Amino acid sequence: MTRAQRPGFLALITAALLTCFAVVATVGAPFASEDSSASSNKIVSIGGSVTEIVFALGQEHRLVARDTTSVYPKAAHDLPDVGYIRALSPEGVMSMSPDLILMLEGSGPPEAVEVLKKAGIKIVDVPEGYTAQAILDKVVAVGDALGMPDEARTLSLTLKEDLASAQDEAKTQTGRAKVLFLFAARGGRLLAGGNDTAADGILELAGAENAVADFSGYKQISDEAIIAANPDVILMMTRAEHQGPSAEELFQHPALAQTSAGKNRHLIKMRGQYLLGFGPRTAEAIRDLSDKLSELKG
Repeated sequence: MTRAQRPGFLALITAALLTCFAVVATVGAPFASEDSSASSNKIVSIGGSVTEIVFALGQEHRLVARDTTSVYPKAAHDLPDVGYIRALSPEGVMSMSPDLILMLEGSGPPEAVEVLKKAGIKIVDVPEGYTAQAILDKVVAVGDALGMPDEARTLSLTLKEDLASAQDEAKTQTGRAKVLFLFAARGGRLLAGGNDTAADGILELAGAENAVADFSGYKQISDEAIIAANPDVILMMTRAEHQGPSAEELFQHPALAQTSAGKNRHLIKMRGQYLLGFGPRTAEAIRDLSDKLSELKG
């Protein structure tokens, strides 16, 4: 081969090699995509229960950030906070350079999620729900995303037994107490939890009755509706920075004062994520709530 012919020959060889690499990459792409979650070591977890499951599976070393609702375990506080689950900033999430985002259903706003998807970051949507089965499904979904399906199924079986035991115990002592869950009580305006809410779900699991299950979601409730519901107990959640009103303060509300709960000063307050998170600690929360209801009944 002459020197003049050599550049053309080399160009042909180079083109052929590039074509081969392209074919191999195309053929191998599906397998790389399926296995990418298992090798992801820069994970952002959105949703307190999702983060708890990652820790429960012993995979916290793969987390690079979490959202504001991820307050347990204590070690989660050492991770950068990318914002509230329903008010995410895509720039904040992307600044962590994640290769996987575990995102609890309901995360948002939608436009922020769309930006993250368009950025090409792998996102696994974790289903939300307010039943014992929903917790197990959540564990399996997170485990599959982490490439740990066997470990997740083992954890889900353990949780299934614990949840069933907690519900059985609650049924024997709660006595279907009628409970009104108040999400907020500010300026005399009360926001209550109806059906299709985490509040309704935890009351059901704890063997109690939701006093206002005739509407869906969290809504402002009128004085007339409160008096008609006549709850035995008021249930509220606390946050690290906000402990909520005392029983003395709360039952100064004219409508609440006329209920059985108001007359007996029956108020239960529990940590928000613990009570409503529907994650690995829910069986413990069921027992805790059931015990508190039983104490008031006695």
